[in-house]
Amino acid sequence: MENKPVFVTQPSLPPLEEFIPYLETIWGSKVLSNGGVMTQRLEEALCDYLGVKYISLFNNGTTALITALQSLSLKGEVITTPYSFVATANALLWNNLKPVFVDVDSFTCNINPEEIEKAITPDTCAILPVHCYGNPCDIDAIREVASKFDLKVIYDAAHAFGVEDSGGSVLRHGDLSILSFHATKVFNTFEGGAVVCHDKSTKESLDSLKNFGFEDEENLSVAGLNGKMSEVNAAFGLLQLDYIDELLMSRGEKDKYYRDKLNSIRGVRLLKPTGQTVCNYSYFPIVLKESYPLSRDELYEELKKNNINARRYFSPLISEFERYSVKKSKKEHQLENAKMISSNVICLPFYPDLDLSTMDRVVRIISKFKCKAI
Repeated sequence: MENKPVFVTQPSLPPLEEFIPYLETIWGSKVLSNGGVMTQRLEEALCDYLGVKYISLFNNGTTALITALQSLSLKGEVITTPYSFVATANALLWNNLKPVFVDVDSFTCNINPEEIEKAITPDTCAILPVHCYGNPCDIDAIREVASKFDLKVIYDAAHAFGVEDSGGSVLRHGDLSILSFHATKVFNTFEGGAVVCHDKSTKESLDSLKNFGFEDEENLSVAGLNGKMSEVNAAFGLLQLDYIDELLMSRGEKDKYYRDKLNSIRGVRLLKPTGQTVCNYSYFPIVLKESYPLSRDELYEELKKNNINARRYFSPLISEFERYSVKKSKKEHQLENAKMISSNVICLPFYPDLDLSTMDRVVRIISKFKCKAI
C-alpha cells in the first residue's frame, strides 16, 4: 500500500453499471454528436445547477476559450495573468491577440486589478482573468477597470465549477466565462468544456462557431472550429452531476483534514479561500516560505521518491516559456509576486477518494524536516 503511486488529482468515476442505460439511449438514437439529446439535457441541467442563463458545451476547455474570444471579434492586446496553465494564453495567440502579462496578488494568486489598469494602452481590447484554484478574482475591481476603459472581460473559470459569491454563481460575471470539464476537474466529462453567456444570441453564435461556422446546411457565416461535445461525454456529465454534491462534500472534508494537519508546520503557507460563499475545493496548493528547510523542487523530489506525484502548478510561468518571452511589452512589470509563488508552490494530492492514511503520509513527509531559524 505504501508503494502505490499517488497523483495530485484523479477523476471521480460514478458506478459503471449506471452508465450503461445512457449508452443504450445514445446507441438507440443513432446520434453520437451534433447536439443530440444528451448534450441538450446536460446544457439544461448545468444551467439549472449553476444558476446561469445559457451554456454552450465544447469538446474541451481550450476550444471553448478560443471560440469565446473569437465570438467577441477582438483585436489588439489582452491583459492576462502569467500564473495559469498555458492554454489561457495559447487561446489568445489562436485569435491573433497579443497577451500582456501583469502581476498577481501574492495571497490569492489572482490577477491584480491595480496592475491591470497600469498596463492598459490604446491597443488594449479585453481582460482575461483566471479564477485560480477556484478562488474568485477581485470581480468588483476588475469590473470597474473594464467599465472605465470600455474593455471586454472573459473569465477563465476552468477551476471554478460551482463556486459562488454573495450574489450567486461567479460564472455570471464578465462578458463570458469558460469552464473546463477535463478528467482532473471537480466536475468532468472525461474531456469537455463550456462557455457561459448571458443571452440567446450569443449562445447561438457560439453554437455556430463550434460547428465550423455553419448557419445551416448551405451557409457558412465564419470559419469556425469543430468544438462539439460528443453524446458519450455529455452522458457521463449527466451521470456525474447526480453525484456532484456528494463529491464536493468529500473534497471539503479532505480540505479541512489537510488544513488541520498542515496549519502548524512552520515554513508552510496555506492559501485561504476569499470572496466566496460556496467553495469547490479544486486543488490543495501550499506555498513554501523562506524558513522551510527544502526548496520547492527538493520537496517535490522527496514526495516523488515516496511515490507521491505532486504538481508544481503553475511553474514555469506562461511568460517564461520561450514562445511568450519574446512577446513582452515594454511596459510589462516584473511579475515579482507571480515569480515568487511559481517558484515555491506545490499542489498536494487531492481528490474525493483520497484516503486519510495517504494524506497522513504526505503530511509526515512535509513535516519531518526541521525549519531554519529566522
